[in-house]
Amino acid sequence: MDARWKPNVTVAAVVERDGRFLFVEEQKRAGLLINQPAGHLEPGESIVDAVRREVLEETAYRFEPRHLVGIYLAPGPDDIAYLRFTFTGALGEFDASRALDEGIVGTLWLTPDEVRAQRARHRSPILERCMDDYLRGVRYDLAILQSHPVTTGGQGNT
Repeated sequence: MDARWKPNVTVAAVVERDGRFLFVEEQKRAGLLINQPAGHLEPGESIVDAVRREVLEETAYRFEPRHLVGIYLAPGPDDIAYLRFTFTGALGEFDASRALDEGIVGTLWLTPDEVRAQRARHRSPILERCMDDYLRGVRYDLAILQSHPVTTGGQGNT
């Protein structure tokens, strides 16, 4: 294993309303895929701030994380691995004037059965697992996430 290998840190939101879950449809090389609102952690950003930003950018909804559903390691292409922090919380105000991220075609509200029926369109191999963990009531307090101010230069402690 390459000593320089590092997983890509991502965030995602499982949002349920009236038995339906919020998903985005995203145009990728493999076709029109579905995923929870999700994306990459940016430099200097907290994990909680990242999920707020990603939900807003991909759905035009404000989102306030309330609980961590889980931390998942998922394989990606070309020896890439994704370390995904998945949250649940409260969906807030919708901004109809906001443009969605490039590649996002729109949003969908799907039942768990509709999600399962579309496995061939899942962008992430853990999409269904995150939803199922939420349905089983898996929740962790956000206090489990510790942040340390990001500094420039030098080696950080882990």
